[in-house]
Amino acid sequence: MLTPPKKMADAIRVLAMDAVQQANSGHPGMPMGMADIALALWHRHLRHNPANPHWANRDRFVLSNGHGSMLIYALLHLTGYALPITELRNFRQLHSKTPGHPEYGITPGVETTTGPLGQGIANAVGMALAEKLLAQEFNRPHHTIVDHHTYVFLGDGCLMEGISHEACSLAGTLQLNKLIALWDDNHISIDGDTKGWFTDDTPKRFESYGWYVIRDIDGHDVDAVDAAISAAKKSDHPTLICCRTTIGKGSPNKQGGHDVHGAPLGAAEVTASRQALGWSSLPFEIPEDIYSAWDARAKGAQQEHVWLAAFADYTSQFPEQAQAFERRMQGILPRDFEQTIDKHLAHCQAKAENIASRKASQNVIEALGPALPELLGGSADLTGSNLTNWSGSKAVGSQQWGNHIHYGVREFAMSAMINGITLHGGYLPYGGTFLTFSDYSRNALRMAALMKIRSIFVYTHDSIGLGEDGPTHQSIEHVSSLRLIPNMDVWRPADTTETTVAWAQAIMRTNGPSSLVLSRQTLPFIPRSPSQITAIARGAYIVRDTQNTAHIVIMATGSEVSLALAAAELLANENIAARVVSMPATTVFDRQDTDYKSSVLPVGIPRIAIEAGVSDFWWKYQCAAVLGIDTFGESAPADALFKYMGFTTDNVVNIVKSVI
Repeated sequence: MLTPPKKMADAIRVLAMDAVQQANSGHPGMPMGMADIALALWHRHLRHNPANPHWANRDRFVLSNGHGSMLIYALLHLTGYALPITELRNFRQLHSKTPGHPEYGITPGVETTTGPLGQGIANAVGMALAEKLLAQEFNRPHHTIVDHHTYVFLGDGCLMEGISHEACSLAGTLQLNKLIALWDDNHISIDGDTKGWFTDDTPKRFESYGWYVIRDIDGHDVDAVDAAISAAKKSDHPTLICCRTTIGKGSPNKQGGHDVHGAPLGAAEVTASRQALGWSSLPFEIPEDIYSAWDARAKGAQQEHVWLAAFADYTSQFPEQAQAFERRMQGILPRDFEQTIDKHLAHCQAKAENIASRKASQNVIEALGPALPELLGGSADLTGSNLTNWSGSKAVGSQQWGNHIHYGVREFAMSAMINGITLHGGYLPYGGTFLTFSDYSRNALRMAALMKIRSIFVYTHDSIGLGEDGPTHQSIEHVSSLRLIPNMDVWRPADTTETTVAWAQAIMRTNGPSSLVLSRQTLPFIPRSPSQITAIARGAYIVRDTQNTAHIVIMATGSEVSLALAAAELLANENIAARVVSMPATTVFDRQDTDYKSSVLPVGIPRIAIEAGVSDFWWKYQCAAVLGIDTFGESAPADALFKYMGFTTDNVVNIVKSVI
């Protein structure tokens, strides 16, 4: 006898109630309200294999309203992922696989970390874009190896967040027809009924973006949701399915109100809800017939088996493409990648160019582009300033493959989409904007670092060196602020050589994101020995040393390294021995062993630091003095600004003399 759909959906509801109640913390309302929608999608449409959460052609599922995490944990458990009931009992407990919000890399089957509302839908836009581009790049007539959907659950809160406007607008422009979002339209947020603060005509808004909108679906009618998903899969546009639901569905006394949003129901209401649902099993006990009905392992294994057979046929016909697809989906770099980097480093030494590090960055991309087809660039409407394009760049369009994305003025969406592209696999994305606008992207950068994924963020116009645009665009606190994000590597290179190494390290890094901080103004080339070039990858190294014991160690980054070197020359004329340490990546240097750090920054020798940004960061290196900027900038030519702010050789010399 077939298990009734209601019982399958109710299994989600009781697991959510039980886990939140046991943890005495959590959000039961959304899982209870979206249980029927989840049944329609996961049981009737979602292509996935619980035994292999990393199957390349699986559908991607994103829970953008991640506070309702017990929904996805219940689904993963019921469908057969390696998430036993003991982990649901451990909901929100230390080191469990069921943290308060879904976390990528913690729970098998979770595609991205969500919870900061709106970012999940933006991640999903990136995933859907990656699918579309890979399909255009690798599929061949009668050989379709990339063909899957990206599904998103999202709530009113996601739609209120500004990032949803940014990302969904671009999704419509790019006609990401494999993107299907199901909106939990329950009119409730933490503060209560949303009629006081969210009265948008959301369907019209999405229609204006170019989305296919399916209105007025009863979110508790599994067949109606099923039919809407089927219709969405036939569309040439991304789809928003508007599902009217009751938050906390099944709770007789709390459903429909904000009290059920973010707090346990309470023991009495849990009991009342079980009675109302006709659920007689004990907490965390699911009848075997319901487990059997939900179990997706056999179906998923068969779906993957069919795809593997198709991929084997593809491999026989297109072996080079098949090999490249597998390599890229596994995140493995080409064998000759380091050789390509070494060749470009040699080119840098030979040319010894005095150029802005943003231009040096473009030169690196130009060198890597032909050898690294997975590079997927972009900029938030500043391509000509960020220099994120190269001669082989082709703009991504709604109907054409490309390798450079025009994100428009959407810094936050760009960063979250980059995370989604990275998570999907197959591409190595990077995107650029001015450093001062990294503030707009801040939480997406934090999510990249939390997930430990290889997203690359390119930031140009890194200081007062951009000049006349003035304090609104001059970065002061931003570099230090980026360094404070755990697991974010921040590179501020001094010339062409350091820029090349910074790019290489960002690309080779597999356990976290990188921010490349680049200048608008020209930076002089710095000659180095081979051992010095090798040492750049350690985050800090001695770029100029003394024959005798140094009287002072001058630390600097980016454009200020050349200033430190010039000051060291003047000091030498006065018999003051100065060691100059270039620190292109303090975050990397801080991870080095104690012996190396001591060899670069020896104990007992006074230190000063020079950086055209806030000074507070540098005191952790036990400096005797810091030449920084603790005010906002001014509108003036760069040379005048650096002089006005004290970034001159004479001032550095005077600071050194004052501390030795």
